[in-house]
Amino acid sequence: MNQLINMIMRMLTRQVMNKGINMGVNRMAGPRKAVEDMTPEERIEARSARQNAKRVKQAVRVGRRIGRF
Repeated sequence: MNQLINMIMRMLTRQVMNKGINMGVNRMAGPRKAVEDMTPEERIEARSARQNAKRVKQAVRVGRRIGRF
């Protein structure tokens, strides 16, 4: 019974951690403006911010995977 409770708690903790990390990365990427309101420079900057956010999420995922062992 104790193992079952521990398993459920680990699953919930992992989900909450993932959600929190993703929210933090998205907030660091900055608020989004409508594409029509952006200048070409802002579009390039927004695109690079999204790509960087994606890389950070992947790195965090790999780090978590390594941390399990």
